[in-house]
Parts: sequence; C-alpha cells; structure tokens
Amino acid sequence: MTAVLPPPTTRPAPPSALSIARARVGLELRLFFRERQQVVFSFAYPVVMMVIFGAVLGGDVLPGDVPFPQYFLAGIAATGIMLTSFQAVGTAIAAERETGQLERLQLLGTPPVAYFGGKAGQVLVTTAAQLALLLPVARYGYDVPMPVDLAHWLAFAWVAVLGALAGTVLGIAVSAMRGSAQSVTTSVSAVAIVLQFFSGVFFAFGELPGWMQRVAALFPLKWMTQGMRSAFLPDQAAVAEAAGSWEHGRIALVLAAWVIIGAVVCVRTFRWRRADG
Repeated sequence: MTAVLPPPTTRPAPPSALSIARARVGLELRLFFRERQQVVFSFAYPVVMMVIFGAVLGGDVLPGDVPFPQYFLAGIAATGIMLTSFQAVGTAIAAERETGQLERLQLLGTPPVAYFGGKAGQVLVTTAAQLALLLPVARYGYDVPMPVDLAHWLAFAWVAVLGALAGTVLGIAVSAMRGSAQSVTTSVSAVAIVLQFFSGVFFAFGELPGWMQRVAALFPLKWMTQGMRSAFLPDQAAVAEAAGSWEHGRIALVLAAWVIIGAVVCVRTFRWRRADG
C-alpha cells in the first residue's frame, strides 16, 4: 500500500517593508505619547512662545504693516515642525540606540527603510496635531488671520509636509553622531536654538545682519519660515523679503533637496548600535 504524503507546507511570505513601515507608524505614535516630557515640550512650546511674544510685542508692526503676532505665527509654526521632526527624532533615536532597542529591531529583521518610514509617519501625524493646536490660539487669542483662500492653504500644507520630512531625515542623520544620547540631545538642542535666531523666527528676517541671512539660507528652517509667511501674510508683504517675492519655487527646491540629501546621509550613516558602544 502506497503511503500518502501530506502536501508540502508553504511558509507565508515575509511582510514587505511598506507593511512594516505602516505598522511602525502606530507603534511610533504610542512610543511618542508615552514620553510625557517630550509631548508637553513639543505641543506646549509653540503655544507658550506665541503667548509670551504676543503679550510683549503684540502691539508692534513690522515691515509691510504686518502686526507682530501675524508675522511671528509663521516662524513659530515652522519652529514647531522642526521640534517634532529634527529635534525629537534625533534625540529619540539616540536614546533608542543607547538602550539597545535598535539592536533588537535589527535582530528581528526590521529593514532600515521601514524604520525610517515609521518615524516619518509619526512626525507627520504629530505635526498636524501640533499645528491644529497652535492655529486656534493665534486666531482667537491674537486675531491673526488664517490663510485667505485655497491656494494659501495649499502653500501652508506643502511647506509643512516638506519641512517635516526634511526635519525627519536630518534628525535620523544627526542621531548617528558619536557620544551618549545625552550629548546628542545637547548638540541637537543647541543647533535648533541657533537656527531659530538665524532664520527670522523671533525677528523680521530682513533686519538680521547679512551674514546671518546667508548662513540661514543654507538650512531648511529659513525656507520653512519664509514659506509659512507666504501662507499667513498678505501678498503685498512679499516685498519685504530679501528677493522681493515669496520664492515658492526656490522654497520647494531647497526643502526637497534637503529631503533627498538627508535620506542619502541616513542610508549611508545609520547604525543599529553605538559606534563607541
């Protein structure tokens, strides 16, 4: 009698990098909201700065007859994006690497691109939530007008998305710096503070020294802030910009270039373990 062999079993195909990235977005959001200090800082900082500067300088008028709170909203919105992307991502990854969380992900076979995608998705969601909190404070607390039409809202949206993606990949890149998580946090925070002063967040950009303007033009925050001004300020205010216009094409080009540059750097320098560990 011939024995009947059971049909061969087939192993299910491993999940794709895209499906892993989608799953990691939810996980990254849960991990983000577990860090209460980070959540409070990311969401409260833009609002607190809006309240402080609005109370102190709310009566000032900047070039183009723009009230200070209206001008400042653009800069603080861009700063908030930088905090939830560049600063939060850079410090979080450094901490995950130091505690061995990244090494465990590597052992589980997580593709780096899926890990990056999870971080990017988390940043986009938290950025949207942060802006949804900030804009009503500006609108109802300081009478700051919102974008006047669909074109201005679209400018606000693409600047926010490109800025968040640029900040995310640059945050992943700087997390590879040598040293402890604390030293990475200190370095990233210092860079973020300096860029805020150089990029026209707290002052009218045209009033900054020329050398500061040239340095700021090398980094994304200046262009994010300028793009946000194009969404929140009246069209005639563009004459106060360095080029006399909003330069939407250049803003998009610079931010997209930083996304590409940051992604290349991430791929080449990302490590699951500390280099000196």
